[in-house]
Amino acid sequence: MNKPSELIRLLRPHQWVKNGFVFIGLLFGHAWQDHLLVYRVVAAFIAFSFVSSFIYIINDIADKDIDKLHPEKRRRPLAAGTVTMGAAITLGVLVISLGLCLGVLASYLVLVFLLIYIALNLLYSFGLKQIVILDVFIIATGFMLRIFAGTIGVGIPPSQWLLLCGFMITLFLGLTKRRSEMFALADNKTAQRKVLEHYTPVLLDKMISISAACVIISYGLYTMSPDTIQIHETGSLIYTIPFVVYGIFRYIFLLHYQQTGGEPSRDLFRDPHIVGAVAAWFIVSLWLIA
Repeated sequence: MNKPSELIRLLRPHQWVKNGFVFIGLLFGHAWQDHLLVYRVVAAFIAFSFVSSFIYIINDIADKDIDKLHPEKRRRPLAAGTVTMGAAITLGVLVISLGLCLGVLASYLVLVFLLIYIALNLLYSFGLKQIVILDVFIIATGFMLRIFAGTIGVGIPPSQWLLLCGFMITLFLGLTKRRSEMFALADNKTAQRKVLEHYTPVLLDKMISISAACVIISYGLYTMSPDTIQIHETGSLIYTIPFVVYGIFRYIFLLHYQQTGGEPSRDLFRDPHIVGAVAAWFIVSLWLIA
């Protein structure tokens, strides 16, 4: 019990990839040559990683008994009994302390975003997650706070179109997560997540389609924006749109035919088509703007 490997699992480090949204401003703001900004953004990334792990620990403590009934969550350290409650609380205090200290090193504004993120997630965990639609918006807001920390928080002005695109893609991922949970939990869905009784596959499919379309349109408008062309000194970013469209369509395909989408941080790296689309988008985008 309380083996180092189990304590690490409790932190869910595989979820830290979500904090990569912090680097969007660094990439699209042409700020990677400013070593101080790079340092502050990296500090913000690590800070969000530690703080998000604290939230996961709080959730696991609160949902320990419910998780024991879940086909996958029952393997989590607290639900499985491989980590004691005392060890989990101690680890939680440690990671949130480290996260907030790193937030201060990044900037006081980053610290403010971290505190808002913590408050929002605690409200979500202890009540707001049961409110239909609002639950998904809160998830998306958590991602937006990461983007704000990596832009406004360190002094990089964000693009409005890019902010809209970021918000819509996080809504898309949140909605697909709910759609996947309906498949995975089947008849036990309301016992595991009560908000699912208010969702239907048809309703979620409509909202997923709308958010997917908004992602494509907002990203397309970003690539054609005069400000974008001026900043990057190229109008060729529009040629990266096919990678975005392919990745989204592939994700929707997997959602319907393989019932994935419950864990975006893992699912995005399991499918070679999505990995290829993301890699191609990143390489071509970097080549065009650098």
